Amino acid sequence: AMEQKSLYDRLGGKPAITAVVDDFIGNVAGDTRINKRFATADIPRLKTMLVNQICQASGGPCTYTGASMKDAHKGMKITDAEFTALVEDLVKSLDKFKVGAQEKSDLLGALGDMKPDIVNQ
Repeated sequence: AMEQKSLYDRLGGKPAITAVVDDFIGNVAGDTRINKRFATADIPRLKTMLVNQICQASGGPCTYTGASMKDAHKGMKITDAEFTALVEDLVKSLDKFKVGAQEKSDLLGALGDMKPDIVNQ
């Protein structure tokens, strides 16, 4: 059987993930539903964290060193609607970079698994 390439490789590695994250942060910044949440964020640091997290979660050679999702979002009381807005902003970026349906589904699946640690904390 053919060896299944990691999601990281199928996404195009770190350069591709970085491009998607940059675009995604831009979408979030322009999204009035959630941009207030990021008004005080250290954006360069956030980008680095996100790239490393997606890289690691997709089987790449990175190590995410940030707080757990639960700790990172504790007390923020993020709503379902806000989480959905974030996902929509990510999908916009994935579509812009023509990320394949399977890759998109795998990545959103990984994000969905984190949702209980992000929403209503």
